[in-house]
Amino acid sequence: MAKLKNIIKQLSLKDYEAIYTSLIESNAEKSAYLLQSMRERSLSDNKVMAELDVNTNAYYTLRSRLNQKIEEHLLQQMESPRTDILKKVANINEIIFTKKKAIAVATLKKLEKELLDYDLSNELTVVYKSLKKLHLNSPDYFNYSQLYNRHVAYMLAVDKAEDLLAEYFKKYGQFALSGDEIDKMGLGLLLKEMSNVAALYESHRLYVYESCMIIFHRLFVDQEESMDDGQEPIEDILDNVEKIFAQYQLDSIYYHLNLVFEFLKLEYYNHYKVYRKAERYFEEVNDAADNLLTNYTLYTYPAQFLITKMNRHLRMGTEQSMYEENEGAFQDFELDKLDVPTYLTYTMYRAISAYYVGKYDEASKWINGLLNEVSMKKFPYIQLEIKIVLAVQYCMQNDFELFNQLINSIQRQIRLLGKDRCEHIIIYTKILKTAISDVKRNKVDKLNKLVEKLVEVNVPHFSPSSLIKFKGDFVQRISERIVV
Repeated sequence: MAKLKNIIKQLSLKDYEAIYTSLIESNAEKSAYLLQSMRERSLSDNKVMAELDVNTNAYYTLRSRLNQKIEEHLLQQMESPRTDILKKVANINEIIFTKKKAIAVATLKKLEKELLDYDLSNELTVVYKSLKKLHLNSPDYFNYSQLYNRHVAYMLAVDKAEDLLAEYFKKYGQFALSGDEIDKMGLGLLLKEMSNVAALYESHRLYVYESCMIIFHRLFVDQEESMDDGQEPIEDILDNVEKIFAQYQLDSIYYHLNLVFEFLKLEYYNHYKVYRKAERYFEEVNDAADNLLTNYTLYTYPAQFLITKMNRHLRMGTEQSMYEENEGAFQDFELDKLDVPTYLTYTMYRAISAYYVGKYDEASKWINGLLNEVSMKKFPYIQLEIKIVLAVQYCMQNDFELFNQLINSIQRQIRLLGKDRCEHIIIYTKILKTAISDVKRNKVDKLNKLVEKLVEVNVPHFSPSSLIKFKGDFVQRISERIVV
């Protein structure tokens, strides 16, 4: 909310009036009122909701759509100069065939300068190709040939960097579900390849792409990495990227990648438990969570935000607020079931949100839908995690027939996989069996002791079961709910 208010207050009068007029003309009076109230009045959220006569979910949706409208307007304003330049590039042949050589060269040189300012490498190759032809009989031919070759190679390097980013975060999704050392090694190799590509040119764009990968890798893959080897500190990287974004404000890719680096700042401060600073970025990323999850998987791993968000609520004791917020937060989220890591994380987030408000039947439906629609053969350990969370829901529903069937399935799978990497699942099954057992004496004490053991186990992959609040809350819930 703070982010939206801040953006609205910083809008120029011209932009503000244009957005307000557009909303009125499109019969979006409530959005126009919300814009006006945030700009000109200091009303609380509850007061605005009362005046608009909307509930919390509708207000959240209204706020999200207003934010989207503002971003679309600002992006349109930003892209106008770029559009003019691209039109000029498209008309280069017209210039060559209709203008005298001196005028054509002067026009292309001016266009070269503009394209360099915008860092449009693809279009620069077209300009240099034309300048090379125009200087066929001149000593400058060699110079323009070199520039053309260099920018073709640079363009290919940028394409390679973008491909490496997408491949890295796809592989990270697999690593997040498996915790496999081979997957981890593969991520390290992709990082090295990215560093090699970025080292080919003194390029701010390659630096930004490499930074997306480096920061994430240090936070979530090589977490024990030492900074004594001369590596650039993460805070310095974030500062440098921010300066690049400020210098190239009209770059549309940087405009969108700003959200990725807000997310990385959140994760950086959260990783080092500097929660006060992390809160600065949480609201900004949370407001754009559906957009982050839908459109940014090529540049980062957005599903991590859902895990961070759940852990934040657990830390703050506000886990029950997740469910209501979900009603408006994901209306524009386009779920891709082929992206298994994101789909799985999102589904478990929704299921656990339902669990914390006592909607165990709804949580079960989310999880059963996931198990029915996605093959888990590649991720047997995460499948155990999902099943154990489902077993919790059956316990809370007193559905002991389904519970026993599921526990038997879990135990068979543990025997096949081996007990070494299933220690926490084994403890969890003991907790649930103890909870439904006929033995009533010291049951809570026994459950608490098992929970203490559970908390000490380190799990190398995404662990939905760890997002069940163990101490106090879990034992209390399961002790009060289960009736034998």
